[in-house]
Amino acid sequence: MAEYDVIDDLAGLEAAASRLARGTGPVAVDVERASGFRYSQRAYLVQVFRRDSGIFLFDPPAIGDFSALQAAIGDAEWVFHAASQDLPSLRELDLVPSSIFDTELASRLLGRERVGLGAVVEETLGISLAKAHSASDWSQRPLPQDWLEYAALDVEHLVDVRDVLAGELDAQGKRGFAEEEFQAVLDRLPKPPREEPWRRLSGLHTVRGRRNLAIARALWTAREDFAREEDVSPGRLVPDRALVAAVLADPKSKQDLARVKEFTGRASRTQLDRWWAAIEAGRATTELPNDRATGGDSLPPPRAWSDRNPAADARLKTARPRVEERAEQLSMPVENLLTPELLRRVAWAPPEPVTAASIGEALAELGARAWQIEQTSQVIADAFVVSVQAPAEASETAS
Repeated sequence: MAEYDVIDDLAGLEAAASRLARGTGPVAVDVERASGFRYSQRAYLVQVFRRDSGIFLFDPPAIGDFSALQAAIGDAEWVFHAASQDLPSLRELDLVPSSIFDTELASRLLGRERVGLGAVVEETLGISLAKAHSASDWSQRPLPQDWLEYAALDVEHLVDVRDVLAGELDAQGKRGFAEEEFQAVLDRLPKPPREEPWRRLSGLHTVRGRRNLAIARALWTAREDFAREEDVSPGRLVPDRALVAAVLADPKSKQDLARVKEFTGRASRTQLDRWWAAIEAGRATTELPNDRATGGDSLPPPRAWSDRNPAADARLKTARPRVEERAEQLSMPVENLLTPELLRRVAWAPPEPVTAASIGEALAELGARAWQIEQTSQVIADAFVVSVQAPAEASETAS
C-alpha cells in the first residue's frame, strides 16, 4: 500500500496542510470514532488523501486546532463514503467542506446491490480491502500499526472510486440527482433532541405502571449523566437489560439491589449509591410519565390505516407500487427515490386539489429534493386519483 504520515502536533499539521494545498483534485476524507466505547462521537482519527500530496492520518485530541487544514482544503471537493456519518464529527473540529461527493450514496443511486466501502472498491477498481477494525476503540493510544494501515486504506482509493462512479452517474443521466443528494447531506441540520430519550431503553416494554416508568427514567438519566462525565458508552457502564432488571426486581434497599443477579455491568456495584439514589428519586417524584410516549407528529402505522383513515389507506396502497415501479425503472432503491415516510405523509393528508403540482409542493415542504419531485409527483397524483375512482366504480357495479 501507499505510504502515509501520522500527524500528532500542530507543526506536523501545518506542514501536511501545505502539502495538501499543493495537491490536485478532490480530497478523500474519513473519520474513525470510538462508538460503543465512548459517550461522545468525537473524531479520534481523521484520514485525508489528495493526489500529488499523499495520505495523512491526523490525531485530533493531540492536535486540537485544525484551522490550517480547513484553509488548505476547504474549497476542494471532499470525497466520503457515507458522509452523513462523518460530517458531525468533522464539524466539531471546524472542518467543513464546501462541496462533497459521497461514494456510498452514488452507489445507491446507481442501483448497486452492495454499497459498503469494501464492496464498492472491489467492484469499481478490483481491489480487496480488509475491513477488520471498523468497530475498534480508536480512542486508545498508541494506535496499533495494522490499525493505521487499515485507516490509510479507507482513503487511498476513494478518489479513484469517485471518478469511476461519476462516470457511471453521467452515463445513466443521474449526475444531477447525485449533486442534489450530496448538497442535501451537506445542508442537513442535526436532528432535534428526543422529547423522552429514556424511552429508547431496550426492554422498557416489560415495565408496567407509571411509577415504575419513572424509576426507569431516573436510572437511565443517572447512567447518562455518569457516562457523559466519564466519556464512556452508557451500555458499557450498565447495560439496558440490567437497568430494566433493577426496576422489575423492585428492591427494598441498596443491599437488595446489589443482590439482583441480572443487575450487571462494570459500574453496577462500584456506583451502587448512584443507582440507589436514582431508584429513590424515581419513587419519590410527582412528575410521572405517561404509559406511552406522547407528542410529536408521527403517523399511525399503515396497518391501522384501513380503520382510521380508509381513504388514506387506499391512496397509499395505490401509490406505493407505482413509486416502486418508477424506482425500478431508474435502477435505484425506492427509499432513495422517495423515502416511505414522505409518501405516507402525503397520502395521509394530501393537498387539495390533487395535481402533480400540488403534490410536488407538498413533497417540497416535507424536504423532498427537486429531482425526486420531478420523478414522482405525477406518479403519485395519478395514483391518488385512481384510488378515489376505484371504490366509486366498485360501488356502482355492486348497485
